[in-house]
Amino acid sequence: MRNQHHLITKLAFLSVSFILTSAYAIQGSLPQLKAALHLSQQQAEYLVTTPSFSVMVFVILSPLLQQWLKLSDKTMIMIGVTTIGVAGPVPLFCNSYQVIIASRLVLGAGIGLYNSQAISIISRWYDGTERAAMIGWHAAAEEIGQAATISLASLLMLVGGWRASFAVYFLAIIVLALFSWQVPANRPVVTNDKAKTPGQVAGSTRISPLVGLLAVLAFVLVVDYVGMENRFSGLAVAINGGHYHGASLFLSLMLVGATLGGLFYGRIYDRLKFNTIYLALGLMAVANFLFGLAGDNFALTVAGLLLIGFPYQLLSPLIFNLLPTLAPANKQSTAASICLIGFNLGAFFSPTIGGWANLLTGHPLSGLGLAAPFPIYGVLLLLIALGIFIIRKSSVRNG
Repeated sequence: MRNQHHLITKLAFLSVSFILTSAYAIQGSLPQLKAALHLSQQQAEYLVTTPSFSVMVFVILSPLLQQWLKLSDKTMIMIGVTTIGVAGPVPLFCNSYQVIIASRLVLGAGIGLYNSQAISIISRWYDGTERAAMIGWHAAAEEIGQAATISLASLLMLVGGWRASFAVYFLAIIVLALFSWQVPANRPVVTNDKAKTPGQVAGSTRISPLVGLLAVLAFVLVVDYVGMENRFSGLAVAINGGHYHGASLFLSLMLVGATLGGLFYGRIYDRLKFNTIYLALGLMAVANFLFGLAGDNFALTVAGLLLIGFPYQLLSPLIFNLLPTLAPANKQSTAASICLIGFNLGAFFSPTIGGWANLLTGHPLSGLGLAAPFPIYGVLLLLIALGIFIIRKSSVRNG
């Protein structure tokens, strides 16, 4: 049996996290893909965000399917990774937008099938500080994987055109081979940890109103974050000319900032506690104002893009970290599901919300008009921060 403490085995555990965010790999190819298939801006963006809808559905269905079929975490993960490897490369062989959208939905289903299991299998095999470290590296692997798959897809596009960028999903075959060979079979959940769940206040029977606001925040965060990722390539071409193909480099650097946010989250939260949310929302609002008001100043546009990842990855773990203090123990799963739905709905509806923002401001869905939604998002983030502050102060007075 493989030893879970060996480096190669740990890398095998983390390899499946590496492709969890691969739905975004084709972002750098959107301008070329849009032109080749004669798509609108929203149609092109939906090629990136459509998987989020099926991810959301299968995140909910996955535990039920696993229990019904009596499958182990390892088996569920292997089914999910196989689905990515089969559905992801489909656009290599067709030109139909409908078929490509369908393949993207199946891709999202594969991701959703093992999203939660990628963490739960770590909890089964590791405990204590080693478990904490592995879960931290799981989050980092997602960001590194997104950066790597975007870069690889863009290189493939430069060599073989927009269609070749979808060959990036053949990485799933390598991941499947490493995971199935190196990761041991399942065993019962580790039960060494004795600590009580924080925030289990005696007499608390209701979910705090803050959970609903955090779900709204999750929705807005992803609408904003994914929208900026999707629209940067088009803006870069509008500013630099149709010959420009360097957008993917900056999209990868954006993810470096997001990785740093995740790595520094623990230290920042230790110092600021709940106030971390105000710092992160403020920084994210600044990023939106830079990106949205830059005009044809490419340096400011890039500055907004590179900044947004850091506060996003302060807010994302903070949302789930706050839940134990905002709901009783028997309603923790409900609170988590509410926020998870917010994240996935935000990713799916990002193109639609962005289109509405363009309509509201009277800017076209092309050229420099692609930046129009982001000042609105910045103001909305500041209003959410104000709302959180008011609700929290009111809860303290009434509590």
